[in-house]
Amino acid sequence: QMRIADKDLLHSFHQFEWQPALKNVSTSCDVGIINGLSGWTSSVDDAPADTITRRFRYDVALVSALKDLEEDIMDGLRENGMEDSACTSGFRVMIKESCDGMGDVSEKHGGGPAVPEKAVRFSFTIMSVSVLADSKEKEVTIFTEPKPKTELSCKPLCRMWVDESDHDTLTAIMWSIVAEGRAVIERRLILSIGGLPRSFRLHFIRTGYDDKIVREMKGLEDSDSTYVCTLCDSVRAEASQNIVLHSIPSKREESMDRNAIGRTNPFSVSLYDLRDLVGEVSANTFMTDHHTQDALLYVISIANYFYKVFQDEIGEVFQRPNPSREERRRWRAALDKQLRKTVKLKPVMRVKGHYSRKIMTQEPMEVVCELVPSEERREALRELMRLYLQMKPVWRATCPAKECPDQLCRYSFNSQRFADLLSSTFKYRYNGKITNYLHKTLAHVPEIIERDGSIGAWASEGNESANKLFRRIRAI
Repeated sequence: QMRIADKDLLHSFHQFEWQPALKNVSTSCDVGIINGLSGWTSSVDDAPADTITRRFRYDVALVSALKDLEEDIMDGLRENGMEDSACTSGFRVMIKESCDGMGDVSEKHGGGPAVPEKAVRFSFTIMSVSVLADSKEKEVTIFTEPKPKTELSCKPLCRMWVDESDHDTLTAIMWSIVAEGRAVIERRLILSIGGLPRSFRLHFIRTGYDDKIVREMKGLEDSDSTYVCTLCDSVRAEASQNIVLHSIPSKREESMDRNAIGRTNPFSVSLYDLRDLVGEVSANTFMTDHHTQDALLYVISIANYFYKVFQDEIGEVFQRPNPSREERRRWRAALDKQLRKTVKLKPVMRVKGHYSRKIMTQEPMEVVCELVPSEERREALRELMRLYLQMKPVWRATCPAKECPDQLCRYSFNSQRFADLLSSTFKYRYNGKITNYLHKTLAHVPEIIERDGSIGAWASEGNESANKLFRRIRAI
């Protein structure tokens, strides 16, 4: 039954053409699953990658996904009053790429092949298809993915048995995928849709990457670096003082230039001055992503921050700044017991997606307040949660301008008030300890939404759901 289901879900084969033709790529259109290291040209100094990886050829997978949307594309043309035969060119396809570690996927009962315990999954989602007809001045969107956060819209491209922290092996595998993606951007895809050959341009936005992989791919310093953000050049001390007022620079060419300066030191400056010049770029910039962030990771990171604040408020850390480890364990045990008893939240070692969505609501907030001795501190916690619940729909909504316009208008005000509360009432927890995603939530959300229209639509939840499904099947 699993094999039959796999055949239904695998990419089917269709005739297509690239103009101009792809270099060093077979013109064959019926290519199935291939070795994930295909296309990797090794030199004398390169050691073979010790891993197992399988993938589809990127252009074949993209064509298959577009053909699956053939009826939706034709329906979109008709609904917008466009002549079928008149729209044969000017199509633009927006594609979301996702890549994330899958965690422990090792064989559970010893019956399968010996493989490493860690794996990484790379996938893509067709977010929208638009067309600029000859008689029109503006592009018209004829298809928008209605459920961009589900595993059904998330098409698998590559699965590799590798630890996402293994920079060398990960980049060796990803190199050919990135090269294929860059190649198709510069070309037109000729594909039959509705019985007529039509011309498509493809555009990729890499938003489904977690912080660890972004830092690996962009050659940035580790997450414990003094540079707190992967979008701007803020250091922790600056981000802690100036919480909201930051902007996202255009860093594609800039990152490459910084890397070259770091390697060659053309100005013959000291190591201290050289680090100021190159900023957080510490390795070769293998791949740059679209400057945005994953909404799911916003929720998880902030929930983890609140979870620690709850424990500190139970123990009144604002009055006693250096509690012992035993005291902290006692506060956490009291919090877990209360949450399990009242809102059925089981204790966790690490805050994850489901737990973060459940704990960051008003009901658990009131449960926590029952354990906080001071009424003044309880009101401060309620105000902090109220502001969070006002901000959350803005980065979670697929289209915030339509779904939550009032919260979108008030976001800058709410984020400033949120930051003021953290830096004053909760200074003991916040002072100098701002996290990556807390900084991005308060400083960069309005700018990203103004440019892209949404953060939530580009979240990686489809890839995360598929990872979870794979782990369940693997454990059977």
